[in-house]
Amino acid sequence: MTVASTAEYLKDMWPDELATVRFEVAGLPSEVDSAGGIARWHVSAPERRVILFRLPIERLARLHRHDELHRRMLIESCVFRAVAELLGKDPWDLAPERFRHL
Repeated sequence: MTVASTAEYLKDMWPDELATVRFEVAGLPSEVDSAGGIARWHVSAPERRVILFRLPIERLARLHRHDELHRRMLIESCVFRAVAELLGKDPWDLAPERFRHL
């Protein structure tokens, strides 16, 4: 649910760039990444796909608090970073008003 709501938020912010992008959730990546780690997401620009890997995101996180809010923030940050990779932008530039404190 968090992936879907974050993806919808970003699609509203970047309608032209994300209109045809599919967001998917998979259990695990099919292989270890080139640095020897386990990817949290995979971006395929030609296929217009963003795949988030549920188990690495959940199990390899080092949250300082294990509660629903911090888990949701972790998932949202992964979606933001994956979309930023797809668009060639900094994650903070995707929704600058969201993080502006008054």
